[in-house]
Amino acid sequence: MTTKPSAQVSRAEYARRINRVLNYIDAHLDQPLDGAQLADIANFSRFHFHRIFAAWMGETLGSYAQRRRLEKAAFRLSCGSHETVLETALATGFHSGEAFARAFKLKFGCTPSTWRSTTLQRLKMQASAIGQQPGNQESNPDQVFSNIHQEGEPALGESDVSYRLTETCAMDVRIIDLPKARVAYQRLIGPYGPAIGEFWRGTIAPWMHSNGLSDETCYGIGHDDPSLTPANKCRYDACVEVPAHFVASGQVDILALPGGRYAVASFKGKAKVLGNAWIWLTREWMPSSGLQCDDRPCFEMFSATTALDPHTGEFSCDICIPVRAL
Repeated sequence: MTTKPSAQVSRAEYARRINRVLNYIDAHLDQPLDGAQLADIANFSRFHFHRIFAAWMGETLGSYAQRRRLEKAAFRLSCGSHETVLETALATGFHSGEAFARAFKLKFGCTPSTWRSTTLQRLKMQASAIGQQPGNQESNPDQVFSNIHQEGEPALGESDVSYRLTETCAMDVRIIDLPKARVAYQRLIGPYGPAIGEFWRGTIAPWMHSNGLSDETCYGIGHDDPSLTPANKCRYDACVEVPAHFVASGQVDILALPGGRYAVASFKGKAKVLGNAWIWLTREWMPSSGLQCDDRPCFEMFSATTALDPHTGEFSCDICIPVRAL
């Protein structure tokens, strides 16, 4: 006799399958997306997949893919990249500059070129709207982290270039090669902010302890920019490095973080200036570095056991941005 899974187990399995589809879409935004292939990735019926996706995500597959392409394009345009608007369009799955410009203006109300040239003004307006300076927002262009107490790992390679941030953030930035990492992750979908800290404390930390992973390296990946993505659709992955023999279960799934060249900024300070660090890295340091972001995820790397300095209230982390030459 087959035992029927509980509602909680069933929902966890649905979440794992849909997350695999979302991961695939984000990694292939520059390519046509085939619904049948995505259904196979999720191991759902091809006939019912579109209905399942729309019910789970609150938007159709086509709408989701179009939104992610435009959000990714807006992020690339804001990062000071030297690529042309057409190159941005092609890199995010649009077949012509004209189609891209029409879709972009429909969503953001301006042309891609205007969006790029008004980045700093837009940041100031966003900060003014919430009554604080840009750096005090719990956000950065590619990911948002709550006041999670995080500590960076030691440097993972030799520095090719070293830069110094202002005393406010006191960061060194090194260009180094990071190895691949096999991580177990759980995903939180919803508004960034305090919920992320609670996610780590209430869900991830107990899970790490029960699986003997409390001393492993942790990674926080915010996939979406909340100034572009609706708050209820923002995705955050809480990740923990796991050995090759580790088997995921429940809502936990396995993800491979790609290795390669990263700009790694060692941050130590109060949580409220972490946003300053991200803005400086992407808006100031990146354009003058001779490098640009590529499509691998940005993340923060830290050790949960030694993150917070209980005496000063400061925390440390390594901010890791994937880079390539202009």
